[in-house]
Amino acid sequence: MSSPFYALLKRDILLSIKEGGTLGIALGFSLIVVTLIPLSIGPDLNLLNQIAPGVLWVTLLLSLLLSLDRVFLTDYEEGTLELMLHGSMPLEWVAFAKALAHWLTVGVPLSLMTPALGLLMNLSPNQFGILTLAALIGTPALSFLGALGAGLTLGLKRGGLLLPLLILPFFIPTLMFGVSTTTGYLFASGNYENSLALLAAISLTSMVLAPFPTAWALRFNLN
Repeated sequence: MSSPFYALLKRDILLSIKEGGTLGIALGFSLIVVTLIPLSIGPDLNLLNQIAPGVLWVTLLLSLLLSLDRVFLTDYEEGTLELMLHGSMPLEWVAFAKALAHWLTVGVPLSLMTPALGLLMNLSPNQFGILTLAALIGTPALSFLGALGAGLTLGLKRGGLLLPLLILPFFIPTLMFGVSTTTGYLFASGNYENSLALLAAISLTSMVLAPFPTAWALRFNLN
């Protein structure tokens, strides 16, 4: 089972890198949003510093959301997904591989970009570590839960519009604990280790459980 899984994972990663559009849109959107915030607020650097965790996490969430409808759509349109349904690898592993590929090709680059965005929000370089760490730990939940939403809306004419409405409520815990982790560390306003542990727990739980309802949604939409 490992050979088909890694072959699918490698294929999706290479296709995402080759196309490049999904990541480019996500990175461009996050840069535009974080650039506009200081321009709209004005030269108040203290205010920028205070709102930085919330702005960066909301930007990260929305940037990932832009690319989620492509997790299964290309294979669905080409008929490849239907072949996977009848293939030797369980559809749960297919869903896991595709969600993991999305995180590796979109979630990780966006997480690594947070220090550059932090500079625009008046954060100092010694604060970049916790920003990147929290983003890397929290974004797997967004990719795996987002894959579930992509599976549920697969084949719908306005699935791209319906997907955010379905999946955004499930992103709220990740957003809350992501902001709590970053704020607790930056301003010493709380025990950020607990928030970071809860953030990791949400991601691990999402990675373990989300592929099962995702596979059910894919079967439902393909049959």
